Amino acid sequence: MKASANEAGLVSVLNRYNEIAIAVSGGVDSMVLAYVAHRFSCTKAVMLHAISPAVPQAATARVRRYADSEDWNVVWLDAGEFDDPNYRANPINRCYYCKSNLYDRIRDATSFQIASGTNTDDLGDFRPGLKAASERAVVHPYVEAGLGKAAIYSLAERHGLTDLAELPAQPCLASRVETGIAINPDDLTFIEMMEDRAASFAPVTADIRCRTTATGVVIEVGTTFPRSQRDFLAEDAAKLCAAHGRTFAGVRDYRRGSAFLR
Repeated sequence: MKASANEAGLVSVLNRYNEIAIAVSGGVDSMVLAYVAHRFSCTKAVMLHAISPAVPQAATARVRRYADSEDWNVVWLDAGEFDDPNYRANPINRCYYCKSNLYDRIRDATSFQIASGTNTDDLGDFRPGLKAASERAVVHPYVEAGLGKAAIYSLAERHGLTDLAELPAQPCLASRVETGIAINPDDLTFIEMMEDRAASFAPVTADIRCRTTATGVVIEVGTTFPRSQRDFLAEDAAKLCAAHGRTFAGVRDYRRGSAFLR
């Protein structure tokens, strides 16, 4: 199969680096980057994945599956973000401390050029993690190739990576906690459980977020979530929250980044 223009451009960027260390979160962006780098580029690629309460277990399992099926060289890390009081305090720039810890651990593990799955669509967002990347000379191959989210999904579809092509955006679990509410592993475990439960009411492509807010636990659902299932979801979520000593504050429409308060 002849490479598409987008793929050829990305491979050309990757080939600039003799050795590359890809920070693989388990989300579609970094997974497709790792796939293309390993399969089609000349660079020597190592993938690095942080196992953390902030990373959904499904994401780690996805990295393990691809590591086995694609014969990736993967280094498993503890990013150590929970040892950082700045991260745990959950300020508006929490992502800066998260990425700082991650990239520092990656640098400890390898001398290869560190690369991220950041794409052109990310550049217009509030992304404190990009400052941490810049300070550590992390490169962004998608940005260098001029590729955004749609192009990444297209690459996944082109190569038959159905699980990735259907995967909705999945930022880290800490992004569900409202700014100023301290981050702790128990809350993130609860958030993951709630989202997994909510997903059973919806198609795989539905956006679902469990938010920890000052008024209680909120479930946000995207436009593909069936309206007919909302009441059932609300009833189930209320019972789960009560069983775990938490206040349920309702179901509402998904709003990207709603936990970030400025």
